Amino acid sequence: MKTPASITAGHAVLETVIGFMGIAWSETGLIRLCLPQRSREAVERRLLRHPGVSPSTVQPPWVVELITSIKAYAAGEDVDFSGVPVDLAGVDDFRLAIYDAARKLAFGETTTYGELAKRAGHAGLARETGAALGANPVPLIIPCHRILAAGGKIGGFSAPGGSTTKEKMLAMEGVRVGPPPPAQVSFGF
Repeated sequence: MKTPASITAGHAVLETVIGFMGIAWSETGLIRLCLPQRSREAVERRLLRHPGVSPSTVQPPWVVELITSIKAYAAGEDVDFSGVPVDLAGVDDFRLAIYDAARKLAFGETTTYGELAKRAGHAGLARETGAALGANPVPLIIPCHRILAAGGKIGGFSAPGGSTTKEKMLAMEGVRVGPPPPAQVSFGF
């Protein structure tokens, strides 16, 4: 990725194989990412209702690279987003710690809210960790979909489609959530 010094503000809506997604960036990094929706207009509306999202669509090289990477991820490729610069201005220290710990999770790697809180230096704050991830402005880049509830349950997800979207994203990464399939299927007699 290019250095944040070359960033200009703007936003883009992109069509992927899983739907329309959107990104917005500032002079210092990515400020918003909208997960798949059915229409370009819905993504555009979601992007523009957030403060700091600029109507300019001039794309610096790092944004062009990010768009290519997002499309590759949506097509099922293993993509590492850890080098994407993010602008988390105004985010408190607790959330910054949680987001930093989440960004260390690789493609297909999951953990629980409690374990992530512990990794971030805030053991015992699983619920607060869930709330912090629910306010994540750049899902996928900060991979909140990789955080599960205790016992490996899916947990919540604040993106459009809720936990179904989370489960689909995990499946794209080869992660199956929920009870294992039965070893033997009943014939019903």
